[in-house]
Amino acid sequence: MIGGGAGAQQSDLPIKIGVMTDFASVYSDIGGAGNVEGAKMAIEDFGGSLFGKPIELVTADPQMKADNAAAIARKWYETENVDMIVDLPSSAIALAAMEMSKQFGKLLIATDAASSDITGQSCSPYTLHWTYDTYSNAHTVGSAIAKQGGDTWFFITANYVFGHSIERDVSTVVEAAGGRVLGSARHPLNSSDFSSYLLQAQSSKAKIIGLANAGGDLINTIKQAAEFGIVAGGQKLAAIVMFISDIHSLGLQQAQGLVVTEAYYWDQNDRTRAFGKRFFERTKRMPTMNQAATYSATLHYLKAVKAAGTRETKAVLAKMREMPVHDAFTDNGFVREDGRMVHSMFLFEVKKPEESKYPWDYYKVLAEVPGDQAFRPLKDGGCPYVK
Repeated sequence: MIGGGAGAQQSDLPIKIGVMTDFASVYSDIGGAGNVEGAKMAIEDFGGSLFGKPIELVTADPQMKADNAAAIARKWYETENVDMIVDLPSSAIALAAMEMSKQFGKLLIATDAASSDITGQSCSPYTLHWTYDTYSNAHTVGSAIAKQGGDTWFFITANYVFGHSIERDVSTVVEAAGGRVLGSARHPLNSSDFSSYLLQAQSSKAKIIGLANAGGDLINTIKQAAEFGIVAGGQKLAAIVMFISDIHSLGLQQAQGLVVTEAYYWDQNDRTRAFGKRFFERTKRMPTMNQAATYSATLHYLKAVKAAGTRETKAVLAKMREMPVHDAFTDNGFVREDGRMVHSMFLFEVKKPEESKYPWDYYKVLAEVPGDQAFRPLKDGGCPYVK
């Protein structure tokens, strides 16, 4: 069943979008219910209907298991007439669902998953990668820290494709800058005790401890590092993939001074503030970059379907590449041939408690990194579908 997928030519069916997300585990704060809310806001802002029928939204939690993700994607594409799947809370889940997307010739947009392999060696003609990736974060945070003298690194790494991709991509940046990687300690996803990994990092005497994990794992690592007195002892933590929700959970007292990279921050300008405040009214939290990106990806998809006049995947993808991405998430985005949505990334420093003037006032901007510098050049990705 290659091409349009089941039901793709049946004009009597409503457009249906599936949000595959983490509702209860390690990545629920950075995506989860907030990603569902972002998709709902996009559907509402678009007008709520296409081809004379209300746009439908379905959700599922793969429980952080790749085989569950593949089964859900198969069911959605094959029997439930889902036209597009968005979110995908981990790289392993995204890669599994991408196989179903290819099999059924239907669209998938990764807004949470981070591995740069998604538009590299594992790329697909039916997958777009929207928010950030391990290459972009390595090249913004990693290079900034290396330039500040952080020339020896030890990694604490989530032991699956996401963590491995961060460690690989940051190591490349560090070594290109003349630095050295002294080792790594790998932990299972959703760990609670990081003491043995932190002891290894401490004993390595590396200037920088690179945190190649995210969500709840990242928060626990930072909290336990404080208990071990690691920063007080002279080593620095580098959080490669960190979100405003993580800062909120840690508090400014613990998070102050961290250098992070994000694609979106609610308090950057009038456009981002307007979306952030609308999102806050609905959720009582400011959006993460993934939640803003899920809004953006869903809205851009719907605009492309309307412009194409059809739900047929290849026609919609052509329109998504043709149309610039200009919305609450970014004002300078475009979709590249390998599926990468290219846009500016931002380097932020977390404010000290006394610098924060109101709730969720957490970041000061250090730099805006243009998309052509933040993301891996097309020619270097190894995507077999790029001519």
